[in-house]
Amino acid sequence: LFDLPADVISSLPCVELIGDCQMLMDSHQGILSYSREAIDINGGRLVVRVTGEELELMAMTGCELRIRGKIRKVEMIR
Repeated sequence: LFDLPADVISSLPCVELIGDCQMLMDSHQGILSYSREAIDINGGRLVVRVTGEELELMAMTGCELRIRGKIRKVEMIR
């Protein structure tokens, strides 16, 4: 896929949006901060910041998490 080395792809988080109401993320390394308006997720090399309204963590395992609410923005911060 895009001729990227396997080690680069494997260390990046995978983010999937379902409309503006749900987000699924694989390859996370934990929650850094959590509120109803913003959630910061450790993505290894990146911090994934989800902002919106009425955000809540629906499910979380060691490698996957699911957030729901009114998602307004998803940022990847280095």
